[in-house]
This record gives sequence, structure tokens and C-alpha cells, in this order.
Amino acid sequence: IMENIKLKEIIPKRALIAIKVHFGETGNLAYIRPQFIKRIVEYIKTNGGKPFLTDTNTLYAGTRGDSVSHIRTAIENGFTYSVVGAPVIIADGLRGASYSRVKIGLENIDTAYIGKEIAEADGIIGVAHFKGHELAGFGGAIKNIGMGCASRRGKMEQHSDLTPRVSKKRCERCGDCAEHCSQKAITIGKDRAQIDPKKCIGCGECILICPNRAIDVNWSTDNKTFQKKMVEYTYAVLKDKKNRCAFINFLTNISPACDCYPFNDAPIVGDIGILASTDPVALDQASADLVNKGESLDNSCLGGLKKPVQDKFKALYPKVHWMLQLEYAHQLGIGTRHYELITLS
Repeated sequence: IMENIKLKEIIPKRALIAIKVHFGETGNLAYIRPQFIKRIVEYIKTNGGKPFLTDTNTLYAGTRGDSVSHIRTAIENGFTYSVVGAPVIIADGLRGASYSRVKIGLENIDTAYIGKEIAEADGIIGVAHFKGHELAGFGGAIKNIGMGCASRRGKMEQHSDLTPRVSKKRCERCGDCAEHCSQKAITIGKDRAQIDPKKCIGCGECILICPNRAIDVNWSTDNKTFQKKMVEYTYAVLKDKKNRCAFINFLTNISPACDCYPFNDAPIVGDIGILASTDPVALDQASADLVNKGESLDNSCLGGLKKPVQDKFKALYPKVHWMLQLEYAHQLGIGTRHYELITLS
């Protein structure tokens, strides 16, 4: 695959190449296995590059919220030098405050805040685990770059329109959400938990934490804006890396939700394979099409539906227009939605 996308042509001699990968949250087992990442590392080294594995710290208070915890999690999940042959460098510093400003002047983002080590790398290879995602419909190459390369400030900017809401009927005032909120934006009121929109950064951890499913995305806010911001950040990351970027999507363990969760549900379709391209838009479009053509697995959250599911991501998240990220990325010239699928034997 790497030979066929001519990956070696984007690796200058002695170039520092960022391999942007998700190391997986503690408890989640759907992330890409480090043994596969080792193959990419070896290929870059063979062609004269200096690879390093990287990601940025998270907004939510999980096991990757600061560089110490993040690197420890990566090591526990197998991303050690002895396994992958490359160091792990968290791109936005100890607490997510190390970033480079990238001026783009687009519809929603004027200046993007990108993890400094990614911005300063000579090239980037985005390696994404393709799966469903509760805010973007799916997470692939675009999300891995746009959200995954943003510093904490950049992530806050992308999530700023997404303050969750609490259901009075379902909330049992247990306090789990307030305890886990990294911004202390949640208090427990007389009849339900209350979220202060001035303090909330829209990370969505409370949605995950709530044992009663009483917290959900506030769909009165504009999810389209979130997706557009994510795409604009992808534009910012790739702006100065023309002809020095490539993207690989692993369509394996295709779980219904993000690898940021401390668990993973059963795959929604069977393993499809590995796709690669120098065009992240074509890559995500092809990946989404292949998932939608697949048969829903009986033991998955889509398996109990009476009719065959044509649009897996719409079935998972009915209120998310997932094609928007592809349409907007195509419009900005990041890539094209038109592709030719070449199968390698």
C-alpha cells in the first residue's frame, strides 16, 4: 500500500515525519495495533526519514489529558520504542499549551492553534482508525488531522458551540458528571445536574460518563459549525505540508463510537481492510462508502434493526449530517470526493 501511494516521494532525507495516530484510551481495545504502526515506521526509516509517533492532549479528563498520562497510556497500549521503533512525542506540550498559530482566514476560523511539534514537522502521515463518531458521524482521516492535531486551545475553539443539555426526566442527580468535569462547569441542582455554558468547553465527557444517559448533545446548537471548524483545522494543519502528507485508514474493529471512550462496543460491520491515499477527502469518502456497503453484524448495535441499514452512520447518529465534512473539505480544496478504488492482491 505504501509503495502504491508513492509514500517515499514525500519523505525528504533526514526529514522529521510525524505519524499522527490515536494511542487509545485506557480500557479501549479498538485502536490500531502498534505492530501495524511499526511497518510504517520501518518504511519511513528505510527511505531516509526520521519518524515519531504523535498526538495532542485531550480536553476531557481521561487518561490522555496531559503529556505524562498520555505517554503512559501509549506505553500501556503497546506503543513503546521496542515495539514500534520510534519515540512518542505529544505535540502540544505538557498541558496542551504549546502550539503554533496558523493564519487561514476561513469562514469560522481565522487563526488555528496547532500542536507545535506537528506544525514544525517536515511531513505528516495521518494513520486513523475508521469508526463511528457521535459528533462527526464518523472519524477518519479528516478528524484525525483536524481535531487530533489541534492544541487544547484549538480543540476548545472547535467544540465551543456544543454545550450539552441535561434531561430532567432521566437525571438522578448522582454527581458523576460533576466529579469528572475538568472545567468544574457542572453543579447538582434540586431536580437535575446543571451545566454552566460559560465554563463548558464542549468536550462531551459528561455525555459518556452519565450512567443514566441523561446528558446529550444540545442539538439546538449548530453541529454543522462544529464539522466546518474541524475541516478548517485540517486545512490549517496541511497548509504548509503540500506534497509532504499521506493518509492511511484502518477499516478494522469498526466500532460505533470514538476510541476516546474507555471501552469499545462491538464492530458494526466486519473488517474491510486498510486504505491509503495522498487525498484525505477521497480516502474518507471511499472508507464511508465501503462501511455502508457492508452487512451490519448481528451482535452490534445495528444488528437488531428490522431493515438493512443503508447509511450506517445516520443510523448510529440520526441528527448528524456526516457528509458535510466531506462536502466542505472538497469545497476548500483539501481533496476531492471523487475516487478510484484500487484493490491490491
